[in-house]
Amino acid sequence: MSEVVDPVLDLEERRNRFASEHLRRIFGQIYRIVGNVADAQDLTQEAFIKALQRHGQLKDEQKAAHWLSRIATNTAIDFLRRNGRVTLCEIEEGRESHDETPERVLLRDEHRAYLEDGLRLLTPRERAALVLRDVEGLPAEEVARQLACSQATVRSHIANARTKLRRYLEKRKR
Repeated sequence: MSEVVDPVLDLEERRNRFASEHLRRIFGQIYRIVGNVADAQDLTQEAFIKALQRHGQLKDEQKAAHWLSRIATNTAIDFLRRNGRVTLCEIEEGRESHDETPERVLLRDEHRAYLEDGLRLLTPRERAALVLRDVEGLPAEEVARQLACSQATVRSHIANARTKLRRYLEKRKR
């Protein structure tokens, strides 16, 4: 006797598995772009809703992770454009050593603040390209796919972002 499989339950199970497999990665990706935990949580949920609503557009299940990453990136960039801002929250404190002096703590906090201020100078696309390439470690080809642009444009965004950050940091040193 063969078991009857409910196709609705099977689809729901696949969706739940897909979401749980990618949730942490997508949240991290969006967080690195928007820099705010609360916004990243909302945008992660929004990205998954968009993905589930458009699941019929996915032609190749093997490319689902890349497809979801692109939706997440676009969702984060759209958010930054709509709000005309980038809000950054505190970067989690690393484990402090017991012999760390107050001066070292102050210097580390100043460096973090400099970096956060510098990242505010970048356009949303420059920030996304820089984060995806330098923080996430994605190859330029994948960054280009996620940002829906050419690899040359990605290289341009990254070069511009690095130049802006370098100039900003040089001015801060004076």
